[in-house]
Amino acid sequence: MNAQQSLLAASRWKPWEPVLWLLAFAAPLVLPSHSALINEIAIVALFAMSLDLVLGYTGIVSLGHAAFFGFGAYTAALFAKHVMPDPLVGLVVAIAGATVLGAIGSLTIQRGSDLTRLMVTLGVALILLELANKLDWLTGGADGLQGVVIGPLLGTFAFDLAGRTAAYYSLTSLLVFFLLARRLVHSPFGATLKAIRDNRLRAMAIGIPVGSRLAVVYTVAAALAGAAGALLAQTTGFASLDVFEFHRSADVLLILVVGGTGWLYGGVAGAIVFKLMQDALSAVTPQYWTFWIGLFLVVLVLVGRERLLKPWTWVGSKKA
Repeated sequence: MNAQQSLLAASRWKPWEPVLWLLAFAAPLVLPSHSALINEIAIVALFAMSLDLVLGYTGIVSLGHAAFFGFGAYTAALFAKHVMPDPLVGLVVAIAGATVLGAIGSLTIQRGSDLTRLMVTLGVALILLELANKLDWLTGGADGLQGVVIGPLLGTFAFDLAGRTAAYYSLTSLLVFFLLARRLVHSPFGATLKAIRDNRLRAMAIGIPVGSRLAVVYTVAAALAGAAGALLAQTTGFASLDVFEFHRSADVLLILVVGGTGWLYGGVAGAIVFKLMQDALSAVTPQYWTFWIGLFLVVLVLVGRERLLKPWTWVGSKKA
């Protein structure tokens, strides 16, 4: 089997994949009281998938991915408040803004070690956090951007308190961006990303333009993260400094630890496990739920994902 045939085989849908997506879209109907949680899982899954493009497929470690998430959230919220409330137009504008920010930010990851990139990416997120805090006349500062009203989706489906419209909006967006990311990683371009991840010097030696590849994938990942942030702001009608906080970047890294890196379903699986655990544990022990999640992560690393999360091993998960 040559390289082209291998890429085609990897890009084919497995029998269980349509079933998984059908179950996801049926969830808001079967569990209407949990529509808000389903919406949150879809948004977090998209955010995790965006980070996996640079971490799992390219080997670039980032602690400041929340910069693009937060930028997308504030862009969508400001656009809805001051320009027009249409959610789809606002989503496109937020993606465009995050793409530009990602293209600029890609210049910071071209050189240096993993530790350097960790500090630089974290610094970018902290700078944007401080800007959002100081520009209170625009962002609302510590009080957040309030009074954001989002119009009906497609002019028909209003965002209700139950969250069903929001859940379907986020799930549909997740599926669309998943298909685009899937096409990217299973293309010859995606194969060069894996070559860079495995051995950057060898990739350079065989003629792969490493710098431009890193810039493109980092920009694409920023666009997807911005889309996730925009979905959060639009479905909640609120944007606050929390979207830039360090815990956003840390949580999405933990989600990939749970779900696995280097396969797009890792972000989806990790988001489901992480958010369900967070919701269940916070209901039982509101003050100490982070302890139990931390304990779970320690056991996961020590025991191994394949043994602990057996239901997911058959879909080809990889070790983080």
